[in-house]
Amino acid sequence: MKSRAPHRWLPFLALLVCACALAPDRAAGAAGPAGNATVTFRKVFKSSYPEFVEIKITEAGTGTFDIRQLNEESNPHTMHLDASLVQSIFDLAGKLHNFDGVDLEIHRRIANLGEKTFGYDRGGETHTVTFNYTLNHDALQLLNIFEGLARQQTDLSDLDRTMRYDPLGVNDVLMQVQKDYDNKLLPEPSAFLPSLDRLAADQHFIDIARDRARKLAARIRSST
Repeated sequence: MKSRAPHRWLPFLALLVCACALAPDRAAGAAGPAGNATVTFRKVFKSSYPEFVEIKITEAGTGTFDIRQLNEESNPHTMHLDASLVQSIFDLAGKLHNFDGVDLEIHRRIANLGEKTFGYDRGGETHTVTFNYTLNHDALQLLNIFEGLARQQTDLSDLDRTMRYDPLGVNDVLMQVQKDYDNKLLPEPSAFLPSLDRLAADQHFIDIARDRARKLAARIRSST
């Protein structure tokens, strides 16, 4: 005679099967769709230049930057980053628990170095941490990337402006870009290649600037 489970267990078994089938979908929904997380860096430092920096980076590699004095109107510009640099940013944020409940401040009396804030946002999940100075290794790495991006965008903007409106000032800007590159302060130097190539090929610029642009572009390409 064949054995079978009592009828009273059938509703429970049906519910169990449904729960197992729905579990992956619920987990995926809780995590949110890939690519929609944003890491933000903000720095406010009165009486410095610039006084305000805000950079937002998404997992997809797009973002905005707003670099200005505090009395100027907000004017964010779009930016795009290489996938490897984006991965480094989000990996470091992950090591810092996406800034959830972390304390980065050194809690010692030191000079004001500017109020710095890291932020993480993904759907309804939002975390921030603010500090003046930290010794946390991962936070310092992330800070160096964002401050490097701020410097890089400033250099790119200066180069674009002088190429448009001040051809004789281009060489001075190129010298600053080269200095920042030599000091490894530019997180993504390949971002300069389109401007450098255009400058090197344009006879409207002085020869010393064209030659400097050509040599710097060659160095950047050889290092990638």
